[in-house]
Amino acid sequence: MGLAALSPSTKGPQETFLAVGTAQGLRYLPTDCEAAYIRVYRVLDSGRRLELLHKTQTEGGPVGAVAGYKGRLLASSGPVLRLYELGKKKLLRKCEYKKLPVNIMSLQVQGSRIIVGDSQESVHLMKYKKAENIFYIFADDTMPRFVTSILPLDFDTFAVGDKFGNLTVLRLPADISAQVEEDPTGGKLAASTGKLNGAPHKLQAITNFHIGDTITAMQRAALQPGGQEVIVYGTVMGAIGVLYPFSSKEDADFFTHLEMHLRQEHPPLAGRDHMAFRSAYIPVKDCVDGDLCSQYPS
Repeated sequence: MGLAALSPSTKGPQETFLAVGTAQGLRYLPTDCEAAYIRVYRVLDSGRRLELLHKTQTEGGPVGAVAGYKGRLLASSGPVLRLYELGKKKLLRKCEYKKLPVNIMSLQVQGSRIIVGDSQESVHLMKYKKAENIFYIFADDTMPRFVTSILPLDFDTFAVGDKFGNLTVLRLPADISAQVEEDPTGGKLAASTGKLNGAPHKLQAITNFHIGDTITAMQRAALQPGGQEVIVYGTVMGAIGVLYPFSSKEDADFFTHLEMHLRQEHPPLAGRDHMAFRSAYIPVKDCVDGDLCSQYPS
């Protein structure tokens, strides 16, 4: 159900552990199980062998996502986010947050920030305040998205894939990001002033594009040594695609105009308007269709 690596900070030799969320008797509609566990394995022989350390039973349904966080473990069960510490015989629960909307699908960590993807209510940015042992939300999205995968791109930016085949790049504005980081409360005071059950700060969508297939995984990669880093994604139907960032405004303008002319001169065989397809759920924004541009030589 979920998998994460963690390296607890101890005075002894540094070790790496693998945490795996499992379910026994899993069933759907509604999603439930007879028992849910988080199994922790010790990584041995430079990653060639695993040794089961212990397993911990969890409450609230199957474990949806897990992630390492400052030597501890974040894990979700439905809409509940929990923080665990590695013990000798089992995981020790240190903190819990129960106010997320529906079901946590993805957990990513970027510095001190926790990026939480919900199955129906898009993305929430959270922090953990150790002195008070609490989680709080300081930013969220302005529209609902049925999140299936999240990929951090930098400290303030991340790509989001949803169930309906849309790929969106969200960003926390730079001035708000600086304000949150400089705030001695880490944004906790502002989080308490949110209205209509929302966070005080909002994420901005800087790119929208309809892939046409549910994105199940995304990864940053360079396709050749020293090459430009790209976003590689995989879909539920087995397709593999790449999003390539333009390095200059001239390239972006050229391919934007090429796409515009090809929409007129080379319409789809099925007769559907190309822009209407790429904007099936959200208007396409700042993204060029490479599949269409590749038809130019033909």
